[in-house]
Amino acid sequence: MILVFGSINADFFLNVKSLPRPGETVLCPSYTFYPGGKGANQAVAAARLGAEVMFAGSVGKDPYGAQVLKSLREVGINLNRVNSKGTTTGTAFVVVEEDGENQIVVASGANLETCSNQIKDSDLSLCTHIVLQLEVPIKEIEDIIFRAKAAGCKIILNYAPANVIQPTAIECCDYLIMNEIEANSLFGQKKEVEEYAIKFSKRFDAECIITLGPKGSLLATREGLYKIDALEVEAIDTVGAGDMFVGAFSAGLFKGECTTSSLQRATVASGLTCKFNGAQPSLVTPQLVESELQRLPLPRKIA
Repeated sequence: MILVFGSINADFFLNVKSLPRPGETVLCPSYTFYPGGKGANQAVAAARLGAEVMFAGSVGKDPYGAQVLKSLREVGINLNRVNSKGTTTGTAFVVVEEDGENQIVVASGANLETCSNQIKDSDLSLCTHIVLQLEVPIKEIEDIIFRAKAAGCKIILNYAPANVIQPTAIECCDYLIMNEIEANSLFGQKKEVEEYAIKFSKRFDAECIITLGPKGSLLATREGLYKIDALEVEAIDTVGAGDMFVGAFSAGLFKGECTTSSLQRATVASGLTCKFNGAQPSLVTPQLVESELQRLPLPRKIA
């Protein structure tokens, strides 16, 4: 089972010609609602690609809470570890320009009340792959990591959005996934991205993946450093591509694929996500990912 502990939001998308500069007001004709939140997006991605998924998080007792949970229920995700709180459901305002780039502001709402005790000890075992991000309280994330490590779970930490977390918690993780900006934040000084990947893998004794957008990604392991090219697509919306990457990668591991094979599928799935609007595109199916895999070059060792 994949157990995702994380955020769930109501996303409001505003499509504009160009992103606003500081002090600038930009108009658009309307907005579109989509279910979102990094945790929920990753859970949906893994479920759509064939994994058994349980989600643990919190929503508010408002209409948006019911709507975002509906998107998880429709793909067969177990919601027994979701709490309804007497506050608002987390909300994200996503501004997307014509080339697909975006800016996002999140009002965390009920996500701030998500607790590690929502996950029972019986949920954690050698068969559990636990997936975490940093949009719910850090203390709760750290507690889950330590409990999951003690239970023998595989732990996948998406270091996003960048935040302060105990190094001892990161050391418990089997896989670290982040983008270049998040890597710079974790490292604390500007370095070449290849150096980030190698340093993190050695420092935390984990397999480290750094995503590079249209440039693909890097994988650092004990065996060396690998480069994975991106899938070439005409992007219309990059929102959710990183979450699809994490969800698809986790699904591959859960189904017994090796790291590089899981990474290839994640690369294809995240690239395809950029062709559709919204953070949980239903058109990215296992069949479509499989058909596009042949277009992706094999990972190559670069160090």
